[in-house]
Amino acid sequence: MTQAAGLGATIRAWRDRLSPASTGLPAGHGRRAAGLRREELAELAGVSVDYIVRLEQGRATTPSAQVTSALARALQLTSAERDHLFRLANLAPPTDDQISDHIPPGVQRVVGRLGDAAVAVFAADWQVIWWNPSWAALLGDPSASPPVRRNFARDTFPVNSDGPGMSRWPVISLDAAATSAAVVSDLRRATGRFPRDRRLAKLVRDLAEGNEQFANLWAAGTVTAHREDRKIVEHPAVGTVRVDCDVLTDGDAELKIVILTAAPGTDDETKIRLATVAGVHQPAGSADLDDRARHPGRR
Repeated sequence: MTQAAGLGATIRAWRDRLSPASTGLPAGHGRRAAGLRREELAELAGVSVDYIVRLEQGRATTPSAQVTSALARALQLTSAERDHLFRLANLAPPTDDQISDHIPPGVQRVVGRLGDAAVAVFAADWQVIWWNPSWAALLGDPSASPPVRRNFARDTFPVNSDGPGMSRWPVISLDAAATSAAVVSDLRRATGRFPRDRRLAKLVRDLAEGNEQFANLWAAGTVTAHREDRKIVEHPAVGTVRVDCDVLTDGDAELKIVILTAAPGTDDETKIRLATVAGVHQPAGSADLDDRARHPGRR
């Protein structure tokens, strides 16, 4: 009974209940079961197939918090199920006063149905935690940057010691002042909502010490709202693309869903489609992270 309710068996049961279509993967042919294959779960979670096998067979029993978070997201777990998975892995579940990188199943379904729009999901501290292929094609794949640099606040307020940013080529906001003020306001609100979060505290400290504009806005106690913008993307393959940027928020976790689109029937819409279809190879020397995509985890 204990083995049947253990970590490996539970992961297997949750894997079996998910269809490829529900995760955005093609169904393929010759499937003997309706659920996800091990290699599909590994792809979604950004881990090796061998590691999934060892977890399910009980030969690996202590996944890291980052891997556990990625598995919870890939398996589309509810918050209660995510917490149970953490306990099975002998980890403390995220608390209410810490930022969570968990994306609820409802949000996953919504972002997965936005068609060709370039979409990314950010945590409360503007750390990107999911992005679709259109986002990677339009702005460059964030997985080519170290995890600490996959943060929009660090892109907005660069520090001299920072490495390559989240975007792989220039992205210019047409209302940069409003965007900067909104990012500072978001971080200020997050520090009140998540006072014990160490990643957030380090982010604010790094920016306050290393970027004068951020330090001035932070000292001014800026509180504002800015949920839409126009941006210009200088894309290396399709040229200049003008996009509308809309930001939606979700619930107490303060997730931010960022959607980049162009007006229907315009050259900009055509360019987004061309970029998505063609894709863009990362520059030589880019990090070759084995997540193929879009699912960096944390807790």
